[in-house]
Amino acid sequence: MDKTERLFAIMDALRRHRHPVTAAQLAEEQNVSVRTLYRDIQTLIGLGAPIDGEAGIGYLLRPGFFLPPLMFSPEELEALVLGARWVQSQPDTDLSDAAMNALGKIATASPDDLRDRISDTGLWPVRVWSDTAPLPLLGLVRQAMRNEKALRIDYSDEKGRSSSREIWPVQLAYYENKQIVAAWCTLRDDFRHFRTERIEAAEMVDTRYGQRRAVLAKQWFDQWRPRHDQHR
Repeated sequence: MDKTERLFAIMDALRRHRHPVTAAQLAEEQNVSVRTLYRDIQTLIGLGAPIDGEAGIGYLLRPGFFLPPLMFSPEELEALVLGARWVQSQPDTDLSDAAMNALGKIATASPDDLRDRISDTGLWPVRVWSDTAPLPLLGLVRQAMRNEKALRIDYSDEKGRSSSREIWPVQLAYYENKQIVAAWCTLRDDFRHFRTERIEAAEMVDTRYGQRRAVLAKQWFDQWRPRHDQHR
């Protein structure tokens, strides 16, 4: 890898980290010495990259920085196309449209016209279900998570018993033929999983989550992970 490629790789690595990352960690990722990493960081700063931090503490790329032009390796482009096509196959209409638009932006933002390559990567997700009717509930759940606003839902359990409750959605899982909302349930005062096909009605209310979604998501994961590992 020449120096130019290495500098781009360092920028990509810094974009992936939300918190300061040490020079030693970056050097290991790039397979270079720490001394070389220090020199590369100084080169990037000299070129105008907004990198905060210093040796011995860590480095962080300030938000809002965009480094044109967009460059993608063949594997990166194939991963983007395959992922976007899978999203397009979901009953989440807004996400499906967004995936198509994102591919168009990627194609035109690159110095090379990638439209032909994107349309002919040879990679397609296999859809094993036939019911792809739009499900507006998915967009409502995503909006609730973004705004940290509660949803009031009518839910029918596996025995057909209906109940009304407020939930604080923290995760939304897209399976091949179903979707599951992981949420804090104010009725049960605990985390519960709700299958979208059993949610009979839903509306967003003004009630805010009792905690930040990121905190709730970590608490949910800490509960879910041991149970998941037991069934592996």
